[in-house]
Amino acid sequence: MKISIASDHGGFELKSWLVDALKGKGFEVLDRGTTSIESVDYPDYAKFVCEDIQNGVCEFGVLICVTGIGMSIYANKFKGIRAALVTNLESAYLTRQHNNSNIICLSGKFTSKEDALKYVEVFVSEKFEGGRHSRRVNKIIEKEKERWPEN
Repeated sequence: MKISIASDHGGFELKSWLVDALKGKGFEVLDRGTTSIESVDYPDYAKFVCEDIQNGVCEFGVLICVTGIGMSIYANKFKGIRAALVTNLESAYLTRQHNNSNIICLSGKFTSKEDALKYVEVFVSEKFEGGRHSRRVNKIIEKEKERWPEN
């Protein structure tokens, strides 16, 4: 499984650690930046991960900023992206099971390294339940068609 990951300066430390930890667990990881704690704009890096998902380069993405909120807001502007801010293990399970999310957003300030690794492992291993949840996800997809009517 290939995972695309990016952060801004506020998530750089957690992202760097997580890249190594995920590789150590056998995941193929595409690190899309940033490369330091120097101030950058999170949309510039989130864009790469969203495009990796849209283009089928990676199945899942991880985005990290100070709170995870900005990354999740920006990522959800992309067609086909369902990004979820995850703050605990149960939300990591549920966003995959119920929302078929494809990007997990984490807080570089409020998420420990160990918890981040657990959240990502659960996120990428869970399956979408379908059923009544399909109906709801399909409503999200229909709403996207208003913004991107070509598909």
